[in-house]
Amino acid sequence: MRRHYLDNLRWATVLLVVFYHVIYMYNGVITAGVVGPFAPVQPQDAVQYLLYPWFMVLLFMVSGVSARLSLEQQTPKFFAVRRTEKLLVPSTLGLLVFQWVLGGFNMALAGAFDTLPLLPAPVLWLIMAASGCGVLWFAQMLWLFSMVLVLLRRFETGRLYRFCGRLGPLSLVTLGLPLWAAAQVLNAPYIAVYRFGIYAFAFLLGYFIFAHEAVVERLAAHPLPFCTAALALGTAYTLRCFGQNYAAPPAVNSPLAIAFAWAAALAAFAAMKRWGDRTGPLAAWLGRRSFGLYVLHYLPLAAVAWAMDRFFHLPAWVCYLLAAAAAFGGGYGLNALISRTPVLRWCVLGKRKEKRHVSG
Repeated sequence: MRRHYLDNLRWATVLLVVFYHVIYMYNGVITAGVVGPFAPVQPQDAVQYLLYPWFMVLLFMVSGVSARLSLEQQTPKFFAVRRTEKLLVPSTLGLLVFQWVLGGFNMALAGAFDTLPLLPAPVLWLIMAASGCGVLWFAQMLWLFSMVLVLLRRFETGRLYRFCGRLGPLSLVTLGLPLWAAAQVLNAPYIAVYRFGIYAFAFLLGYFIFAHEAVVERLAAHPLPFCTAALALGTAYTLRCFGQNYAAPPAVNSPLAIAFAWAAALAAFAAMKRWGDRTGPLAAWLGRRSFGLYVLHYLPLAAVAWAMDRFFHLPAWVCYLLAAAAAFGGGYGLNALISRTPVLRWCVLGKRKEKRHVSG
């Protein structure tokens, strides 16, 4: 049976990622490569503190569950091939074919073209391609975790998985401690998003624990305590760390940040299973396009933000509104266009040509 709450968690989290990037484009905390703030202090920057600690942890957990379900129906070889097409191709070949355009806007926002010496076109293209990685770090890390998982399957006896299926809500709460420990290790220097420790652990939590429907059902029996804890911890974290760089130590891996992240992830699973385990035309539409929106939303957002900053002087609320329209509308529009374009859909989205079945 299709787990609709899992699909809904995925697309809902992607929508939050896009919304976060709209706020991020004009934030006053991490100002490199963005337009920057409208005022010295911006209350709307609190959105970043309320979202950043947990939404990618949740997305890796959901991906871990999906990996388990896929490997129950596919051979490890087929799984590895499809994951390579879906994740590695867009985050490598896609950079050279398409995302270099985003790299150009990222460099323009950062003022890089003003300081770069005159370079040959091929060299500049490669630099722009590297700068266009953007949100594709998630695909790169998820591909790596998936390949490690294929190797792990050779040694997995199933005992750990069966044991994890007996865990209850209180046991799940205690996993916040090893999550905090994981957040302290394997963090790439200079590039804050590559947090291999915590994201690998979150992926394995999804694979071994949250893939059990019984575990999620036990969690969903008590959604309000987890939602209350997440709200309280999120408020405390925002008040405590507002003004600090929330994407770097010490804020990003502090005990308070990880406690908030874990409470929010548990609350998301509990609430969506309890109240969102259903689908409909809109939810199905959003689910089918969530990956495309994730991969493609930042290009139109960056392009419109750069144009408004360079050629227009608009009120803050208008900039936010136009940026949101560009991110959501442009992301869905590019997804529709590229999904219908041969070769490009495989390079950018990892999509094969859809087979049409003719009856009769």
